[in-house]
Amino acid sequence: MEDERKTPEMRAQMTDVERLRHSTAHVLATAILKIWPEAQFAAGPPVDNGFYYDVDLPHRISPDDFEKIEAEMKKEIKANHPFERMEVSRHEALELGKKGRLAALTDRDQPSKFKLDIIENIPTDEKISLYRNGDFIDLCAGAHVMRTGNIGAFRLTSVASAYYKDDEKNPQLQRVYGTAFKTKKELDEHFAMLEEAKKRDHRKLGKELEIYIIDEDVGPGLPLWLPRGAAIIEELEKLAKETEFAAGYQRVRTVNIARERLYKKSGHLPYYAESMFPPMELSEDVEAIKRDELTREESDIASTVQRSNSSTEYYLKAMNCPHHHKLFAAVPRSYRDLPLRLAEYGFCHRYEQSGELFGLMRVRSMQMNDAHLYMTPEQFGAEFNAVNEMYLNYFKLFGLDKYLMRFSTHDPTKLGQKFVDESELWKQTEEMTRRVLKDSGINYVEVPNEAAFYGPKIDVQVWSVIGREFTIATNQVDFAQPRLLNLVYKDRDNTEKTPLCIHRAPLGTHERFIGFLIEHYAGNFPLWLSPEQVRILTITDEPQLLDYSRAILNELRGHQVRAEIDTSTDKINGKIQRAEQMKVHTMFVIGKRDMEASAVSVRLHGRGNLGAKSRGEAIADILSSIKERRA
Repeated sequence: MEDERKTPEMRAQMTDVERLRHSTAHVLATAILKIWPEAQFAAGPPVDNGFYYDVDLPHRISPDDFEKIEAEMKKEIKANHPFERMEVSRHEALELGKKGRLAALTDRDQPSKFKLDIIENIPTDEKISLYRNGDFIDLCAGAHVMRTGNIGAFRLTSVASAYYKDDEKNPQLQRVYGTAFKTKKELDEHFAMLEEAKKRDHRKLGKELEIYIIDEDVGPGLPLWLPRGAAIIEELEKLAKETEFAAGYQRVRTVNIARERLYKKSGHLPYYAESMFPPMELSEDVEAIKRDELTREESDIASTVQRSNSSTEYYLKAMNCPHHHKLFAAVPRSYRDLPLRLAEYGFCHRYEQSGELFGLMRVRSMQMNDAHLYMTPEQFGAEFNAVNEMYLNYFKLFGLDKYLMRFSTHDPTKLGQKFVDESELWKQTEEMTRRVLKDSGINYVEVPNEAAFYGPKIDVQVWSVIGREFTIATNQVDFAQPRLLNLVYKDRDNTEKTPLCIHRAPLGTHERFIGFLIEHYAGNFPLWLSPEQVRILTITDEPQLLDYSRAILNELRGHQVRAEIDTSTDKINGKIQRAEQMKVHTMFVIGKRDMEASAVSVRLHGRGNLGAKSRGEAIADILSSIKERRA
């Protein structure tokens, strides 16, 4: 947790709304102390969409207490106390902590135990500051609004348990959450958005629309796709394959398991071990290996046989890159072969912690829109920019107007620990990436200490139509693995060179991306992506009408349209209601007059009846909309 501690310089860069929320956290602590003077406080930072304060208190705070706490907060805000900053020496801060005066309204019998611990961990060369609002004094680096009266609209939202410093060896505290905005209008809009988000929750809609399940017998974080979910997957794969084929990608396929030594050679072990499933220990069949490797050199066979006399550890594949690197190395390469772009929708398995699993957003089994691009240094700029352009085209297709690329760099002090120990290559590749981003005019921010272990990366943040933020894709530079796995190509001067590699996944994983799309579209997918594109609803069950409807069904399915027919004996209103509940994109309502006119009555989910169209025109509209992938 010490690595995540914000410095005073970082605190000074807080946005206006972060200052507002951090100030509201202090007011929250003030109110709790007025009700329960024995409360002890740890950290109270602003977070995404709000703030929290961790408190140690015998009384179990519940939502039933929120009205009482909020009433005290309003008194503090009405009093309009200034937030006063006071710099103190380390000795003075410790003395105040021993008196129980920190995060308190007055001296107390018990010391401010969490604040004393925090003081001990403040670097010796860092100034120590306190902030006062009214009687409340807290150890704090800031920043704050000018006065408590500057706090606009706020609301407490929830309470949870949290270990001090998020370490289960430490005491368990109560974490009281809230949020604050400048105006009541903004606060109301925020909670309206949260209500809309609940309706769009991909876990809720995923079950209602029969898209996927997670079964306890299969295991947590291991989604199974129902036919309607599989249809979405196939459409996304088709989109990616068409896009990548046009961009000169070649498709490959790899296995889901490999020997430990591959991941050691690639550098993933030990850097990535915590995210991989535990290894499986297998005994090799020596004779089978001999038969399988007859084409190898005798020395290689002997070496393999010797190694296989003992058991070998295998890992489930957590990433596709080492396997793709082996495919690059399988054939002699020349500079004329580059850039080489290898693509695969490869399965990966990662051992996410149980508490981090979340629907489709955080899973243990994933199918990734992966590709690895191998190139000369001179080709890097064009290739990296082309990948970013692919991202932008996808954004346009899915109606993503707000996005941001997070350019993650390394920390020089952690070379050899968190990052590969290649100082000059880090500088070179980060500058190359930075230059491409600047030249292309793409909206990005630079984030230190979050690179991949083998090179700088870009994480793509997008916002859904209701303003929820998601990380859906990545674009990574790799200068380490090609060297570790001895990847080479012959350059113009006939010397062997190591290629640069770009890892990219514009559509991320099926799991996360479909989870995002469910919430983005609220399950109302565009026609080309809809699990059930057309449902035919007959007004009666007369044989002639059913024959006409089945002929239309066969014609649609002959064009690969995902169409169904409702042959139930329900009345037409019941059929329409059922189709609406399943968010079927288009309904063809067919009665006797439609049949006689060789027509259908077209109805769109959420938009109602569009009127009658000739059978040919209605089917042509469906086919053209799907082909063009209209929004």
